[in-house]
Amino acid sequence: MRPMKNHLFMALMFLMCASATPQAKKTVLVITDAEGVAGICRQEQTDPTNAELRQLLTGEVNAAVDGFLEGGADEVIVWDGHDGSRTLSAQTIHPKAKLLIGGLGSSMLLERKYAALAFVGQHSLAGVRAGIMAHSYSSLGIQNMRLNGKPIGEIGTRAALAGWYGVPTILVTGDQTAAKELLDIVPEAETAVVKEGLARYACISMSAEGARTLIRDRARLAMQKLGSIRPYRIEGPVTIEYEYTTRNSLPIDAGTQPGTKLVDDRTIQYHGKDFMEAWTRSQGR
Repeated sequence: MRPMKNHLFMALMFLMCASATPQAKKTVLVITDAEGVAGICRQEQTDPTNAELRQLLTGEVNAAVDGFLEGGADEVIVWDGHDGSRTLSAQTIHPKAKLLIGGLGSSMLLERKYAALAFVGQHSLAGVRAGIMAHSYSSLGIQNMRLNGKPIGEIGTRAALAGWYGVPTILVTGDQTAAKELLDIVPEAETAVVKEGLARYACISMSAEGARTLIRDRARLAMQKLGSIRPYRIEGPVTIEYEYTTRNSLPIDAGTQPGTKLVDDRTIQYHGKDFMEAWTRSQGR
């Protein structure tokens, strides 16, 4: 009987220690942009100093923060990702959120192992029909981006980067094309479609209040689904290609760096044994 008692004692001690072990903090990293915000449909509205944009984006961000916290998040960090981090303010951001300002480098700090990644106010990739101000990183400098020959934009590359670190992308808010872009690679993710894109500068938008209510609900649901949303991870060798606009010929030494290949005067490829190697090389361009 004594060995049995010892086994029971050890099992009880294990359960007590496991229950006493602190759980990892559930931190959500939110990336913001402008083109996907409800009520924003014209290029001049995306100026980071535009008072209406600042108010509309802040309202949507704060609604998302509310939803994530209600859904079980311990912390929400918001990166002001539009045009040099000049749109959001610490004076008006949600009191329980933290504001991330400035460039984040090629890893975007995802090595910190956040619980989840989310997009608020995001646009779709370049060339998408009816995508409001659709572009891939630069509407003026980049014509197209491709990953392994397929068009890709900010949603795809950032979701893949998050996936490299085991972080799932759980939410995107924006127009219907941005929503489809995420669902194509992360079907379990939540989306908040706050406007219908009709053309590049034409849309049917929800009211600010309606958009905030929808975003809050979807953020809460996304957080509650956290364990069932898989990280988007790209396996195997990767090629990332940048096709620049006609005004942006590549420099004389383009294509001479390791892992690069010059396709033509405006197009360059970055090769890697995996996504991270190709991505890091492309960010050093």
